[in-house]
Amino acid sequence: MTKDECYRLGKITKPFGVKGQVVFFLDVDSPEEYAELDSAFVEIKNNLVPHFFSLGNINGNKAIATFEELAPEEALALVGCDLYLPLDLLPKLTGNQFYFHEVTGFTVIDETYGDIGHIESILEYPAQPLFQIMKDGTEILIPIIDPVIKKVDREQRTIFIDAPNGLIELYLQS
Repeated sequence: MTKDECYRLGKITKPFGVKGQVVFFLDVDSPEEYAELDSAFVEIKNNLVPHFFSLGNINGNKAIATFEELAPEEALALVGCDLYLPLDLLPKLTGNQFYFHEVTGFTVIDETYGDIGHIESILEYPAQPLFQIMKDGTEILIPIIDPVIKKVDREQRTIFIDAPNGLIELYLQS
């Protein structure tokens, strides 16, 4: 399994107690959906290694995990490692909701400017994520916020937006 076939679930952040338990930070919108999770891939030296564990109660985005096959010192060695799950385990989204990896390559149509290019990538900044759109070699950055996104058409691989006034002009002026 490669990282391209997976999504990042979260990270093993710190030890918990003295019996080899660790804290998982679940970097997802609905951590409670993972309450029954019993395995994940742990990224170790750029390789995804499957591991089995039992999860304690999920409190916010944190859960206590006990690895089944690891001695306490082996579990503690995983602190700092990222957790991954296969993409096919993601719940299907509908309407204007989407996963960032899902829309790379989509065409973006603005209400005023029409076709403004294709999504090259998603830039994840602390304040808000941005579409990085390329149009004839020009980069256009559009905030990913509900008031901007009008429609997501998965069949046509198109996102319809209404960009804030003046934003696209900033990029297209030469």
